[in-house]
Amino acid sequence: MVSRVRVWLNRTYAENVFFMDQLRSNPQGRPVEIHATHGDPDSPVLAAADTAAMEPEGLSTAAYVEYALDQCARRGIDVFVPVLHQAALVEHREEFAAVGTALLAPSARAVATFQDKVTAYEAVRALGVPVPPWSRVRSAEELLAAVDALEAAGHKACFKPATGAGGMGFRIVTRSPFSLLHLGGFPSPYVPLDLVLDALRRTEEPVDWLVMPLLTEPEVSVDCLTGTDGRVRMAVGRTKNGRRRGFTLHPRWIEPARLIAENFGLHHLSNIQFRVHGGEPVLLDVNTRPAGGLHQLSLCGINAPWAAVRLALGEDPGDVVPPFLGQDYAVVAGPRPVRPVSLPQQQRTDAPAEPAPVPGPAAATAPAATTAPAAPAAAAGLAVRPQPAADRPLAV
Repeated sequence: MVSRVRVWLNRTYAENVFFMDQLRSNPQGRPVEIHATHGDPDSPVLAAADTAAMEPEGLSTAAYVEYALDQCARRGIDVFVPVLHQAALVEHREEFAAVGTALLAPSARAVATFQDKVTAYEAVRALGVPVPPWSRVRSAEELLAAVDALEAAGHKACFKPATGAGGMGFRIVTRSPFSLLHLGGFPSPYVPLDLVLDALRRTEEPVDWLVMPLLTEPEVSVDCLTGTDGRVRMAVGRTKNGRRRGFTLHPRWIEPARLIAENFGLHHLSNIQFRVHGGEPVLLDVNTRPAGGLHQLSLCGINAPWAAVRLALGEDPGDVVPPFLGQDYAVVAGPRPVRPVSLPQQQRTDAPAEPAPVPGPAAATAPAATTAPAAPAAAAGLAVRPQPAADRPLAV
């Protein structure tokens, strides 16, 4: 009888419902049971899991590590995919191993290096991988000097927090005064420099920002799967140019990503992002976790989450090479179920007597074997349309 694999995802992003779908539809037909925890009762990952629980609030980092160890021991977790408190959890890898749990996460050194973007840029530049010019600023005067220098060199300036994930806190600096143009349409990432300077001078809260030139597209996110032996098993680039998405294996993106993954202990799944400065690829960011768009590699015939779980279990999946590169596509939103009512029923006056069916798992407690895998493009919320070869933005 094939043994069951028990996987836990702690407080993670909603897109990981697709990560979970791919684990269940693994090509080996191996039974997978998924446990999910979160701080938001309406997170779709809770509904998509086989078992789910709310995480306790107010725990210190040390207390959260104890909570995680207890969860793994009591629930028989084989593979733990940590997002929240990843830096602290990977420091206790041996303790998790002692209760029979493998961490699907990079080395402690890698997590520490890439938590801070300045530390990351300095380390990567020393390796020979190009990075954009940057300045670290903590005051209005430092911000003004950095923006002046960039604009004098012919660049448009932007800033983002020195620590943090995704695009949170990213803003583009403009000299245009605040006007009704800023209030029309959807919120814009552009912020008038004078308002930012005024806010900095009035606040007593510390800021820690990275100021750099606004980098141009395409943006290429290279998803890597690396063993604890330092060998990269998978490196596939996902391209973004406006709404259009695609895939690439071009060495100008793949080789620097491999170099970073191999040299910094980026074990298991990581995501290394590049943009363009002066016509050449430069590092944008390194995520020491599975990317939210990882499931999009299903359009290339790859089940990256399952390959990663196998690697974490000590079962080398070998080189994970796409049998083909999928055609260009766009990402669209789609419905996913949440757990039964979190609002009091009397507040749901518009609820129909019989809820309309929603694609995806029927309930949080549905057995994994009863969850029929969806077609990759439909399950991932991807709209695919062929693109003429002459229009393809990148060599692949």
